[in-house]
Amino acid sequence: MLSAGYNGVLVTDKPQGWTSHDVVQHVKRKLKARKVGHLGTLDPAATGVLVLVLDSATRHASSLGAGAKEYAAACRLGEETDTYDSDGNIVRAHGTGGIADEDVEKALAGFRGRISQVPPMYSAVKSKGTPLYKLARKGVVVEREPREVTVHELEITALDLPVLEFRAVCSAGTYVRSICHDLGERLGCGGHLQALRRTRAGAFRIDEAASPKLPAEDLVKRIVPLDEALKRAASEAGAQGGEA
Repeated sequence: MLSAGYNGVLVTDKPQGWTSHDVVQHVKRKLKARKVGHLGTLDPAATGVLVLVLDSATRHASSLGAGAKEYAAACRLGEETDTYDSDGNIVRAHGTGGIADEDVEKALAGFRGRISQVPPMYSAVKSKGTPLYKLARKGVVVEREPREVTVHELEITALDLPVLEFRAVCSAGTYVRSICHDLGERLGCGGHLQALRRTRAGAFRIDEAASPKLPAEDLVKRIVPLDEALKRAASEAGAQGGEA
């Protein structure tokens, strides 16, 4: 019988196809924990760092979630989808003929620094108390207020049109899907997120992440005690100048 007083952080590597809620419920049942939450949703198609807070650590979620997020992403240019990612339906297909690598590099540079993003309709942002994705599924489109986010680093890691691969370090609340969509609009060819992997969330990194499918005993060994997790988060926030 496993004890239920873990009071710490468990860095998981979210499998593709699982929702963030799936991971939370799976780990909660497996560890027989009293409370489990997470520090930032990942879309079902995405993989990578999903930080879980266990038991009393749930009360420190805002502090533990401080710091920037880092992603490895693949963007497919030439096709626009209604969800801004590959799970959606293609609504426009333009192709990438006539677009040079230099055009992509120049356009992408405009997404570095402080930028304004309009949240996708297929997102958990709420409009009058209703998540946008629920409205989108009914075919309803509403006005969304743009949000200011910060892209600290944005670099191309591979470019073989129509696919662009890049690494992004950005503030909490940044939609990498929107970067792909907006880049496609800027280039006039459309674009969507083809693949996404979160490699860092604040002070917690992919090299310490555990599959939620591991046996309970192995997951327990990976738990970062609350005191240590808080120190790491504070140090990370200080290094980022308080930027979340």
